[in-house]
Amino acid sequence: MTDADRPPPHPGPVPTGLSTAALGAVVALAYWGLPRHLPMAVDAVVAVLSVALVPVVLRRPLSAGIALAGLVLLSPVATAPATFAALYAGRWRRLPVAVAVAAAGVLGHAGQGWWRPTPGLSYGWWLLLMTLAYGALIGWGALARARAELLASLRDRALRAEAEQGRRVAEARVAERTRIAREMHDVLAHRLSLVAAYAGALEYRPDAPPERLAAAAGVVREAVHQALDELREVVTLLRADDDADTDRPVPGLVDIPDLVGESRAAGVTVRLDDRVDPAGDLPAAVGRTAYRVVQEALTNARRHAPGQPVTVTLDGARGTGLVIEVRNPLAEARHSAPGSGLTGLAERVALTGGRLDHRVRDGQFLLRAELPWPRP
Repeated sequence: MTDADRPPPHPGPVPTGLSTAALGAVVALAYWGLPRHLPMAVDAVVAVLSVALVPVVLRRPLSAGIALAGLVLLSPVATAPATFAALYAGRWRRLPVAVAVAAAGVLGHAGQGWWRPTPGLSYGWWLLLMTLAYGALIGWGALARARAELLASLRDRALRAEAEQGRRVAEARVAERTRIAREMHDVLAHRLSLVAAYAGALEYRPDAPPERLAAAAGVVREAVHQALDELREVVTLLRADDDADTDRPVPGLVDIPDLVGESRAAGVTVRLDDRVDPAGDLPAAVGRTAYRVVQEALTNARRHAPGQPVTVTLDGARGTGLVIEVRNPLAEARHSAPGSGLTGLAERVALTGGRLDHRVRDGQFLLRAELPWPRP
């Protein structure tokens, strides 16, 4: 065995000096209280050497403990430093090393008790008491070490938990910003499609009365301003720091008539067939998804089938689910499925537990979404 198991912390000069002074005082008291079976010079030399080994114990408990066991064999004055070595080894070394230091100390005291017996105490009891004392010292040191390791482990786990909590909060904040950015993207795409529709009306009806042209131009200007404001909100959101306020009102199922009204004001013929049970309480997440489904469908209709009428059908009740169907005739020379945004929309619907389907049938483009509406 070597002292390379787990080196104890190197104490500074103050702790080393205090430990040496305290044990030196105990050794001095033991020296003056000894009966003189040997010349005083022998006990004096052992006392000096045992005190001199105390700083070594703080750095090399195994080597110093074995040396102190040899000194305790010669004189009882080395008992305090020898037991201190066993305690220190139990605190800072692995158990086999601490047992080796304690065993050396027991052997040293066994030899001392044999040739320098303690008056009034048999050799067997002496050996038993020494063994129990060293065992208690090892246990005390091991307990202190286990407690220190437990506290260190708890501190480490607390730090990891705090870091994990911070990471989760940061991830939740990023996810929330991403969600809001997607919401803003949908709103912005819808707003720009309305601007395109108004501008198209100005382009194809240049002979309209001046007041109609001025009104349409004013609508375009207002829509452009709204689009710029919403774009600014998106950019601000993506650049926001951790303390930014990302709360904003979220549209739902009750806002779909206003959405249809905006498209009608842009010149799109939209028929809304609302068969939803008004007594139901639709969850906010499902209502928001329903709004985005209709919004994306109207945006695609204006973009890919301009001038064609659109029919929006809402049907459902609590416990049976919500069904949204949006259909419009295909524009001439445009027979491809519209809207790359439908991929993201399908993902949004799937996150609520629903299903999105779109296809061309009988010359019409049909978008159908089925969303859950559970019972309370």
